[in-house]
Amino acid sequence: MEKISQLFNRRKTLITYITAGDPSLAATEQLIFALEKAGADIIELGIPFSDPLADGPVIQASHQRALKKNVTLADVFKVVAKARKKTQIPICFMLSYNLIVQYGVEKFYENCGKYGVNGVIVPDLPPEESSLVPRPTSVDSIFLVAPTSTEERIRLAAERSSRFIYLVSVAGITGVRQGIAGDLGDLVNRVRRYTKLPIAIGFGISTPAQAAAAAKLADGVIVGSVIVDLISRGKTKAAINLVAKLRKTLDAL
Repeated sequence: MEKISQLFNRRKTLITYITAGDPSLAATEQLIFALEKAGADIIELGIPFSDPLADGPVIQASHQRALKKNVTLADVFKVVAKARKKTQIPICFMLSYNLIVQYGVEKFYENCGKYGVNGVIVPDLPPEESSLVPRPTSVDSIFLVAPTSTEERIRLAAERSSRFIYLVSVAGITGVRQGIAGDLGDLVNRVRRYTKLPIAIGFGISTPAQAAAAAKLADGVIVGSVIVDLISRGKTKAAINLVAKLRKTLDAL
């Protein structure tokens, strides 16, 4: 897992989100390889759930498409296991705590370590309850900080996160936006008071210009909805080209 921190030390880190099983599990495996080749540093795999927390209509729709194909958490573990034969790019799961409980908490984290899932993001598990999650040392927990987070919540998230902090750029749901929040720098500074961990900014970043603006304030960016939307419209090549443009833009900073 030291690889993730090395990535942040080396360059502005690009994290790309896709929904596992959309449009298919086979496509998800190929997308992992394609996104890495285009310049992604970390792959965030969303695990399909009927009521994904904080996700906007684009990602909600992708979850529904995957669920209609009966994609399960066990299926996604198999995809990661297959992908690990060809790539060692860090992979993080983003999923509801409900899915972890249904699967079995200990079994889930054991399988993350077994199959090569490097980190876990659980939006509906607050840092105050992180003790509920027994995890192997090879699997990192990444907590979210939002503009509405209290100082105590920021402190706890910073204390209990490992490798990086997921900074939500705006109050609200995921989705494409016209620009980044004007007070984002203040939020970054609030987080930096409590930790030296890298900060990756997500929610609403969809263009190279937005990625550059966010990356100037933090250590990395997370891009999801625009990629998921392009893939859903059969424009996978355009999604990969966008990731390549994002990489080029970040490298120029």
